[in-house]
Amino acid sequence: MRINSLIAVTAALLFGGFCFASGTTRASEPAPPCKAPAALTDLEQTLPHTSALIAAGEPVKIIAIGSSSTAGSGASSPAASYPSRLAVELGRQFPRSKITMINRGINGQESGDILARLKTDVIDEKPDLVLWQVGTNSVLRDHAVSTVAAHIDEGVKQIKAIGADVVLVDPQFAPRVIAKAETDDMIKLISVSAKKHKIGVFHRYSVMKHWRETQGIPFETFVAPDGLHHNDWSYGCWAKLMSVSITQAVSKPTLSAHVGPAPTVVPASAKP
Repeated sequence: MRINSLIAVTAALLFGGFCFASGTTRASEPAPPCKAPAALTDLEQTLPHTSALIAAGEPVKIIAIGSSSTAGSGASSPAASYPSRLAVELGRQFPRSKITMINRGINGQESGDILARLKTDVIDEKPDLVLWQVGTNSVLRDHAVSTVAAHIDEGVKQIKAIGADVVLVDPQFAPRVIAKAETDDMIKLISVSAKKHKIGVFHRYSVMKHWRETQGIPFETFVAPDGLHHNDWSYGCWAKLMSVSITQAVSKPTLSAHVGPAPTVVPASAKP
């Protein structure tokens, strides 16, 4: 009897772990469809350097820099982090170009910490595209939102100086983030900074808000138990939708000035 009970408990724990990793709350509940309106996945800017490389079938080096949601906290393995999943998605979209993804996420860092290591972790690597996830930890710690603008200004200036494209990624729509009064100000600040520098923004906050408030997906389906980080499903969906954003950006009219066929744009609705 004791052996049978132990087997049953072990099976339940393993089964529960599988449900968490797959991003569902129960085995009988399938993962929700990964989708968001086109207006939310539009970076609103082109990626001229990346576009030229893709059009010519040249290799593309991408660096994802940020804090814990770039590092992959909440994921079941490093392979389930958003940079890892995004590399796979972009490899499918652009088979003629070798996509190299470097993950420079470090748990707990703010924009000032990232700026301090930008030269060694980004500039010296000579990337073609930089994905900068920013803003969440400053909001969580009630630090002045205005300081982030100065850090973005300087960081983007350094990245552009080496000819790389830049995309900012704003905070996540998760219980611990939306509980902070400064969150809306941070979202606006990042959007204003992007317009100022003519760079794209992946509107993660709005995409996740759409999941919750329009699609009706429960927080526990796409947010880890800590109320802050992503889980495997939401990391995968974030990567899927961001691959759509990047594909659309490199397919915009500026690409026509380069030799080579325009890449195919995939629909914004797909399962990760």
